[in-house]
Amino acid sequence: MHDLIGDRTLRDLLDERTARNPEKPWIVYEDAEGTVTEYSYLEMSRRVDELAAGLAALGVGKGDRVTIHLRNSPEVIEAWFALATLGAVFVPSNVANTAGEIQHVVSYSESVAVITQPLFADVVAAAVADCPSVRHTLMARTGSAPEGTLLLDEQRLAGATPPDNGVTSDDVVEMIFTSGTTARPKGVLLTHANALHSGERSSRALLLDSSERCLTSLPVFHVNAQSLTVLSSLTVGGTAIVLEEYRATRFWDQVRAHRATQISLVAMQARTLLAQPPRDTAEHDVRRVFYALNITVDERDTFEKRYGVELVNGYGLSEAMTLVTVAPVFGPKRWPSIGVPLHDRVVKLVDAEGNEVPRGEVGEIVVQGRPGRTLMLGYHNDPEATARTLVDGWLHTGDNAYVDEKGYFYFFDRGKDMIKRAGENVSTVEVESVLLDHPEIVEAAVIGVVDPIRDEAVKAFVALAAGSTLTVEAIQEHCATRLAKFKVPTIVDIREELPKTSIGKIEKKLLRGEG
Repeated sequence: MHDLIGDRTLRDLLDERTARNPEKPWIVYEDAEGTVTEYSYLEMSRRVDELAAGLAALGVGKGDRVTIHLRNSPEVIEAWFALATLGAVFVPSNVANTAGEIQHVVSYSESVAVITQPLFADVVAAAVADCPSVRHTLMARTGSAPEGTLLLDEQRLAGATPPDNGVTSDDVVEMIFTSGTTARPKGVLLTHANALHSGERSSRALLLDSSERCLTSLPVFHVNAQSLTVLSSLTVGGTAIVLEEYRATRFWDQVRAHRATQISLVAMQARTLLAQPPRDTAEHDVRRVFYALNITVDERDTFEKRYGVELVNGYGLSEAMTLVTVAPVFGPKRWPSIGVPLHDRVVKLVDAEGNEVPRGEVGEIVVQGRPGRTLMLGYHNDPEATARTLVDGWLHTGDNAYVDEKGYFYFFDRGKDMIKRAGENVSTVEVESVLLDHPEIVEAAVIGVVDPIRDEAVKAFVALAAGSTLTVEAIQEHCATRLAKFKVPTIVDIREELPKTSIGKIEKKLLRGEG
């Protein structure tokens, strides 16, 4: 069976666009201090070659995994494409991760190397100390490397041609970690075909062309920035503008200065932009703003009027290499709908037995596709979870929605134990596991509650051992040693005991009702 990607790889796509327009800017990067660096397609292609050859000289080969723990930077994209060139696997790590969380990413993926920057040198060193698979730690964005590490720039081999490792579209190019129903994040395996399909899908859904200047401040360690900015711009031969960080106070000035035509946001960013003092925002080149997670109709109307842009939203997930549904660019939006299935997507809603539910009734979102092509290949080293999620060619998302009479989808809730915190996924199971590791906590339940800015806040209900004097602050400090900051409960409710069913299961439904 064939599809529009054929047997092309991520490197093939870069070579095609470089041959067509070598001097055109592909990556424009602005760091936290406001310094802007621009790389043409040809310059990025050469830098990718030099890094790929250098990594190969260090022993990185086809199928090897390399963890990338970097803030947004050109080096993240160079490493991603250099590894793709070698047939190796890009393993992005959330820069908010603690040493324990990084250690899980590195050991679970069996990474042979880690690329990071001085800002994270200590936490990465602590993480890899017990990871025997790691042969090298490389430092980027610096002129000096701590003892026991290598300078990334010194490994580049100028003018070298990387080895041809016979990479195909079916080879794994990325292992991205996603939270869900397990205590530790799972590694989603994505192929070159997944990446190329994602670029095609995103660019078609948003009607992008070669004149686009796609801007994001979202982290490249997430599929949103990868798909909607880097891959979509590459697919159409446009320009990707990547900001090191998001600051609401200067974001719109950056949008205007970079002449951005398409922007990708999460709902939290839209809300913080609305919270800025009124000012002249009319002069810009933005054609549309894509955002993930719902905002209210009032917030949408206010944003569109104030900034003079069109908002387009959608729904996606890592296992589908992002977009599944999107609001039609030219058609009615039917807010708060999450849109309609993309041109190449077949989506339905099913009940617990797998039967399709009638329109208007809530069901689980399932997406038809081919594993390793339009859906993930599977979860790394987890055949049971893969079998539960990929069933007879359908991806079971664990998310619930309903469809109206016009075929528009409306997000209802997350059936799986997941909280959305400012665009980040938080597994309630993972947080509960950390809480229960404390010797004075005997019961724990975690839920998401409404947060007016960050979508949801993490709320923990705990019962303590007899005689315990554990405080809320001490519980939060315990979590902070094991969990990224965005996963730490912002609200902790200490109780004598938690409500349970007749068989002793904690009744989260009752706790959610309390809020």
